[in-house]
Amino acid sequence: MNLFKISWANLKDKPLSSFLSGLLMTLGITIISLLLLLNKQLDEQFSRNVKGIDMVLGAKGSPLQLILSSIYQIDSPTGNIPLEDAERLTRNPMIKTAIPLSMGDSYKTFRIVGTNKKYVDHFEATVGQGALFQKDLEVTIGARVAETTGLKLGDTFAGSHGLDGNGEEHGETKYKVVGIFNPNSSVIDQLILTPLSSVWAIHEHHEEHEGEEHEGEAHTDEDPDHEAEAPREITSMLVKFRNPMGMMVARGINDNSKLLAALPAIEINRLFDLLGIGVDTLRGLAVAIMLIAGISVFVSLYNSLKERKYEMALMLSMGAGRTQLFGMLLLEGLTLSLIGFLLGLVLSRIGLLLFSMRAERNFHYSLNNLNILPEEWLVLGVAVLIGIVAAALPALGVYRMNISQTLAEE
Repeated sequence: MNLFKISWANLKDKPLSSFLSGLLMTLGITIISLLLLLNKQLDEQFSRNVKGIDMVLGAKGSPLQLILSSIYQIDSPTGNIPLEDAERLTRNPMIKTAIPLSMGDSYKTFRIVGTNKKYVDHFEATVGQGALFQKDLEVTIGARVAETTGLKLGDTFAGSHGLDGNGEEHGETKYKVVGIFNPNSSVIDQLILTPLSSVWAIHEHHEEHEGEEHEGEAHTDEDPDHEAEAPREITSMLVKFRNPMGMMVARGINDNSKLLAALPAIEINRLFDLLGIGVDTLRGLAVAIMLIAGISVFVSLYNSLKERKYEMALMLSMGAGRTQLFGMLLLEGLTLSLIGFLLGLVLSRIGLLLFSMRAERNFHYSLNNLNILPEEWLVLGVAVLIGIVAAALPALGVYRMNISQTLAEE
């Protein structure tokens, strides 16, 4: 007697009940699996990009906004700060390195960031083609930028004001691609890097161009300091401390200067704590759905057992063992659990790809690691346990079945 074939036939004999039980199990596993995938990949992205950055120095505003815009490049900057002030504050002996960033322009939604070689070294990025930027208006672009925009060595392009790609184009001056980075799974992949002086030159040229358009305006009694060079500004500065005592530097900056010192370790943990409330709620909902699926399996098999009492009594009278029938009913619960698990894995991967498409479109981050996580095998164990327990409770009735009485009743 092939127990698996009989169990499968019994499930097909009750398509609506089996579908409902399998659907509930699938939904619960899909939600849990998707949350596990998103949590792991987002945590990896956040941890990889924040590594080695102890403080971000920028304009007053939201600390979290400053960190998201300067480290992860997924928010608008809080404003600009004088380079002189930033350099003065980062001469503190507690500070090991300070990397300046200047942002504000983009090309096809990819951000153009003015910085120096320290930024490249920090993320351990290597140039795959060409060379690293050296002169004004030279850029080295990330692998994703090259792949998406089609830019190659020697190409020139004009940046657009703003970070969404819809701003006014600086058509009068163009950048030249001199290098392309190898993919390294960091924020570098999605950036266009250029010297700080390039950003200043672009905006100075833009302001001069606007000034020429207003030549008709009176220039008499012009301020003698008009021709003086404007103070250099940057967007932010990424800081690494020499030791944990450097945390005191941030407090001093916030208390005694016009600049903001944000600590990534604190702000990112706060962000994940806020997100964790929603994640825990969804995870609890998924577990509840799986338990409801178990109850559905229990009810289905309990009703099935009552409907098939004569059939099972007949099988017992023909030599089938009670343990065999018990195993047959367990197989039905186990089959529903396995089907729910496999479908849940597939749907969670589809959900992850859809989420990744949206993240790539809006932030240029990719979340496409579809490998099965170790935690998902634990989910399989829980699903199998729920299915077996739900099936075992009504299946125990096989051992209490009176064969002669059941056959006589029919």
